[in-house]
Amino acid sequence: MVSFGSDFHVLAVDDNLIDRKLVEKLLKNSSCKVTTAENGWRALEFLGLVDEQQQKTLESSVSKVNLVITDYCMPGMTGYELLKKIKESSVMKEVPVVVVSSENIPTRINQCLEEGAQMFMLKPLKEADVKKLKCHLMN
Repeated sequence: MVSFGSDFHVLAVDDNLIDRKLVEKLLKNSSCKVTTAENGWRALEFLGLVDEQQQKTLESSVSKVNLVITDYCMPGMTGYELLKKIKESSVMKEVPVVVVSSENIPTRINQCLEEGAQMFMLKPLKEADVKKLKCHLMN
């Protein structure tokens, strides 16, 4: 069992309830605090990135999230677009973002990594992926 520590907070973004619950369970088994969002807009609201006026309140809550895990294919806003918005934010850009997808498309993977994604993982996530994630983030 991999443990991140109870103060490690992950925002898991996925439009599919089952995938969201799976990620949440895997991370909670690793002692993470997990917040879930069903789409990119909800994630941006939680992160305080909906508009620039919220930047000030965001600065006090930036330590709330240590990692964002987002699905790539979501209606309204893709995981790639969410990644770009997070990386464009002066306050949130240092927060690692991991993109997950059920489709293994090299151009998509490269695009996400070039835009600043920490990792790109294939669904469904497994316990071994959480271990990989921990190794990657703790280095």
